Amino acid sequence: MNKVIVGAQWGDEGKAKITDILAADADLIIRYQGGCNAGHTVVADGKTFKFHLIPSGILYKGKTCFIGAGTVILPESFESEVGGLIAQGIDVSGLKVSPLASVTMPYHVAADDPDGKIGSTRKGIGPTYTDKYARKGVKIQDLFEPDAPELYQKYAKIFEPYVCWDWQDMLRAHKNDRILFEGAQGVMLDVDYGTYPFVTSSNPIGGGAAVGSGYGPAMIDEVIGVAKAYVTRVGEGPFITELDDETGENIRQIGAEFGTTTGRPRRCGWFDAVTMRYAVLVGGLTQLAITKIDVFDSFDEIKLCTAYKDVRTGEICTSYPTNVNSHKYYEPVYETHAGWKRNIMGIRKYEDLPPNAKKYLARLEELLEIPIAIVSVGPQRDQTIFRGK
Repeated sequence: MNKVIVGAQWGDEGKAKITDILAADADLIIRYQGGCNAGHTVVADGKTFKFHLIPSGILYKGKTCFIGAGTVILPESFESEVGGLIAQGIDVSGLKVSPLASVTMPYHVAADDPDGKIGSTRKGIGPTYTDKYARKGVKIQDLFEPDAPELYQKYAKIFEPYVCWDWQDMLRAHKNDRILFEGAQGVMLDVDYGTYPFVTSSNPIGGGAAVGSGYGPAMIDEVIGVAKAYVTRVGEGPFITELDDETGENIRQIGAEFGTTTGRPRRCGWFDAVTMRYAVLVGGLTQLAITKIDVFDSFDEIKLCTAYKDVRTGEICTSYPTNVNSHKYYEPVYETHAGWKRNIMGIRKYEDLPPNAKKYLARLEELLEIPIAIVSVGPQRDQTIFRGK
């Protein structure tokens, strides 16, 4: 069964851990969009690995890890990340890069969000996609032209060991294997469906996998949305359930909510079921993986946003308002759930979770109308609960 891993919030949901675990049973792992603006952290065998572009499945030997045409690649970042993996003893022989992936040039980095209004990571991602869609971008294959300028030749040497010139044959050879599609960022950062203009420049939604990977939609069986038991976001943009108080800081400190790529403190807030219902719809999600529920182990109570209230009219809204300019007029409508007041990081079976934890998860399923298949109770691979197992 082929699966897509999608961030169901504003990124940083713990996709890398879920991808890493599911990659154990996959033959081919494809990163299908985004660039080194992503930050994925995996804890494996007592070591912490930070990924930005390389598919998380690289930690397993014998896997093919393909960076697809929908991605944009900053050569210096790619070189540094690969070199770091090699230095840690990781076998990168299964790493392959599409010749159709776009290259981030120095001028893209220089032009990225100069006034900081969007909250970009300033890795040149947006300008690279801009040039791509203006049909004046640089693709990996362009670096290898015989008359390529000096900088192109320099970059070609970086990519030469990894470019998959026979990518079509490679994808055909894997058609009957188990394929895992790995997205970056999250649904609410999607350039079409996110909190525009405070979004990324690509399509992290499930449908994006059918564009950026080289496979069509018929190859997708499941779309797993990864969401924290609360919500975070980095950078600018609306965030209706944001907690600008002691509780928000408590979540930030317990959850270690600081950006993998930027180091910036993440904005934290209660789980927003209005946004998530929208993410389930436009993201094409078929099941959920809930991460970091253990962050609530010491909480007396947990709030859950079930609707928005329009302060202008008093109207209660359960459908997500896509015009972000209107978000300043909405207040979250909360229901309160009792905490479980115990450490759950050692639990490995769903039925062994405290009753209040199961009630909270059941309420999420009820509101979102989608099953929770995976529950993460810690950063380690084995701190993961699979429903029905």
